[in-house]
Order: sequence, then C-alpha cells, then structure tokens
Amino acid sequence: MLGEPREIVDKSVNNNSFSVKGSPLYDIAVIGGGVNGTAIARDAAGRGHKVVLFERGDLASGTSSASTKLIHGGLRYLEYGELRLVQKALAEREVFLKTAPHIVWPMRFVLPLPENQRPAWMVRLGLGLYDHLARRDVLPDSEKIGAHDHAYMKPLFGNLLGCFAYSDCWVDDARLVVLQALDAHRQGADIWPCTGVRDITASDGGWEIETETDRRIHARMVVNASGPWVRKLLEKNGLTDPKTPKVRLVRGSHIVVPAIYEGTQSYLLQQPDARVVFAIPYEKKFTLLGTTDVEHEGGPDTTPMCTQKEAEYLCDAVNRFFAKQTLPAQIVWSYSGVRPLFDDGRGKAAAVTRDYHFHEDSKGGAHILSVYGGKITTARQLAEAALVKIEKALGAKAGPWTSGVTLPGGDIVEGDFSEFVGDMAAHYHWFEEEYLMRYARSYGSWLGRILGNATKPEHLGRHLGGGLFEAEVDYLRTVEWARTADDILWRRTKLGLHVGPDTVGALRRMMGE
Repeated sequence: MLGEPREIVDKSVNNNSFSVKGSPLYDIAVIGGGVNGTAIARDAAGRGHKVVLFERGDLASGTSSASTKLIHGGLRYLEYGELRLVQKALAEREVFLKTAPHIVWPMRFVLPLPENQRPAWMVRLGLGLYDHLARRDVLPDSEKIGAHDHAYMKPLFGNLLGCFAYSDCWVDDARLVVLQALDAHRQGADIWPCTGVRDITASDGGWEIETETDRRIHARMVVNASGPWVRKLLEKNGLTDPKTPKVRLVRGSHIVVPAIYEGTQSYLLQQPDARVVFAIPYEKKFTLLGTTDVEHEGGPDTTPMCTQKEAEYLCDAVNRFFAKQTLPAQIVWSYSGVRPLFDDGRGKAAAVTRDYHFHEDSKGGAHILSVYGGKITTARQLAEAALVKIEKALGAKAGPWTSGVTLPGGDIVEGDFSEFVGDMAAHYHWFEEEYLMRYARSYGSWLGRILGNATKPEHLGRHLGGGLFEAEVDYLRTVEWARTADDILWRRTKLGLHVGPDTVGALRRMMGE
C-alpha cells in the first residue's frame, strides 16, 4: 500500500509576492539539478517550503545520467564494511518498485565463480546477508547455479566453478531526475535549468543569489547539491575553512557494444584487481559494460571522457568470461561521470565510501547545507536526512512523505506494468508496438498527455524517425524543460542510439539549434 493518494495539482505560487529588496524570497534555494538536488527540492516542496532549484545545464546532464543505471544495495560494498549503506540501499529497491514501476524494474544478476577468486563460501555468505538486510516483497532470494547447461551459463566460457544469481533493479537514471523535478514543480517548486549561479552572498540572515542569467533572488537557506562542484562553489564564495571537507573526484566510465549475449539477465564479473564489472542488456540491441574507478584529474570543469585505457580495461574484463569477444573498435557509445565522493582518506578510488555526508555552515545567520557523495539508489533517503537538518534551521512544516507517493506516471494499478502495457496497447492499437513500449516505460500513466485522443500516427504531427513524433518533442519542451536535441536524444530518451543523422538534423532544426 502506498498510503493516501496526494492530490496531483500544480501548487506553484507567484514567489514575487514574497520579496526582499524587490527580489523573490524563497525558503530554500537548491543549487544542482542532479538526483540529489531534485530529490531534496521534491521533498521540501511537498512539505510546504517555498523552493527554487538552479541547474547551470540540463537536468541530469552531469553525473546523474552517467551511472550504471541500477537501484541496488551494492554487493561489493559489503567487503569494505559499508553495512549501513548497503542496508539503506537495499530497502530503497522496494520503494522504487512501488513508486516508479515504469522506470524501475527487477533484474536478475549472475555472478560467475572463476578459479582463484572469492571462494564460493564467501560469495554465499555475502549473498545471504544481502538477502536479509532489508525486507523484500517482490525480489526473490539468491540461488546457487551449478549446471553448466543453464541458460545463464551458456554465454560464458573458461574454468568456472558455477555461479550464483541474485536480484536488484534497473532504473532509467536521467528520467528519475526529471520526474523528481516534475514532482517538485507540481508541489510548488520553481525549476530553473540552464541557470548557473554566479554568486551567493549572506544578506539579512539569509542569502542573496545572483545567477549567470542575471536573475536575483533571496533565500533563507541554501542547499549546495552541485555534485563535483560542491567544494568549488564554497571556495568561490569564501565559505571554506579548515573544517570544510574535501571532495574526491572519481571517474566512472561505461561503454556500449552490440549485444554479447541473449537474455534479460545481467552479469557481475569479478576481476583480478578485486574490482567488479557489470554486463547489462541495454536498449534491446546492446550490452552496457561498466564501470571504472579512476582518479579524475583536472578538477570538476574538466569534461569526463572514457579513455582508451578504460575502454580496453572494460573489454578485457568481459572477455575473461564471455565466449563472444569484444574489441574497443566495436564500441557504439561511451559515457563518463565524475563521482563527487567525500574524501575519507582511503587509498584506492574503489574503496572510497559511496555514502553521503553533509556539511553545515552559516554566515551572518545564513545557513548553507552542502551534500557530498551519495548514489542514485539512496537519493530519496538522502533528501529525508537533509530535510531533518534544513528544518532545524527553518522550522518543520510536515513529515516525510516521499516513500509512499508515486513519481509522475507511476500511478499504475497495483504497479502491474505488464497489465498497464496491455491496456495501453488495446487503447492505442494503431500505434507501433515498439514505440508504445518506449512511451510506456518513459512516461507511464502520463503517456496519454502525449498521445491524447489520437487515433492514428498522423495525429501526433511530424514523425522525425524512430518513434519520435512532434507531439513528444512539444511535450518534452513544454513540460520537461528540454532545450536541445541532446536533451531529448540522450537524457529524456536514448533514441540517440537508434536514429540516424536525418532524425538528429530534423530535431536540431525543430529545437532552433
């Protein structure tokens, strides 16, 4: 049960009616439109706080769209003693399956057992702990697979001692960020993408914030959720001291190659350097391989890119296990993100904690809360923890609410996505099955806001290719803040992998680029 349904209305207010020195006054200004920033904005706005969120680029244009796209406990974190982090993350899987069944779904993971790696008893012990650290209503237990003719084993080769299988969840990471922003907006928050913050200055017990687009607002409190720029923002505005935590920038790169096996299962592959690499079915035709853990040199303004060395590492990692070999020349797409980790002084990048940390400070009575680290899976819990600290400074308005309320499009009857797709296929029987499935996965119950009362494809306007119609482009521009072709092709959708240059060119012209 998700609890009492909340009324879905746009509670946006004209914040100009609350002003300081002629500028709009907010309770909270969130800087950063990634998964943490949008989660905090959503939670705070739903409790009745007046919220504005600034993002200098597109929503999820940084680290939050460059993840391995999993809602998972992080099996390997058990080895580093991160029991608390794993437990928090495991609990969130079931929350997401209930509140966002269109963009989150169960996935079975296969963990092969090569010789001279972690022994079977250790893996079994870890998976037993993984199974029981948090309640599960949907996901099945782990299991040992010994038969070499099992479907999970067929793509593999080498001297394997069998394998284990366990469950976690897949998530469309960029869409999660956008949906959190949408929900924040319908709870009353102002969302301003493509609006970087130039300066924040303590003023009258709060903050005066000036943007790079020459907007000026006042806020009682600032939440610095700027990811890799978390410390740079503080330094730029003279808000650091010897107690201010440092941030460690660790790059994670992924590559996408033509599918190297059949089936819906994913693989967790143990490596000789004690790391693990995922192989995940992706966009029906491909396999996603990742991730790396390397120090990101040059600071947060240096664009992260998958290096040749990282690409070769990932290819070698899967070639140790799969009969179908992969070469760097086969890569069809790669992406990299910079994890802004709390610098806990550990040596190896892979060993640095993925848990979140807060740093609180004040200047002239003005409070600022900075967010270090965190991961996609625990962003909602991070937001609840942030609100505890925020409301100590601003006063409480309401209690936690996000664990029982669906994200936009997630209000599918009993969370049964298959039945929902069947109903939509019957209603929109004229729409190509492949296109309808993408719309259902992307928009859930909100797909009717795009397809509406159309009774044939022509009613959706111009078809740009790959199922991208003018009606969807208009929706993404007017509702989801899409500004460029890349916003649509690589974050709101993954059509960039499927469409040709004609579609890209037509979309760019339509977007006014």
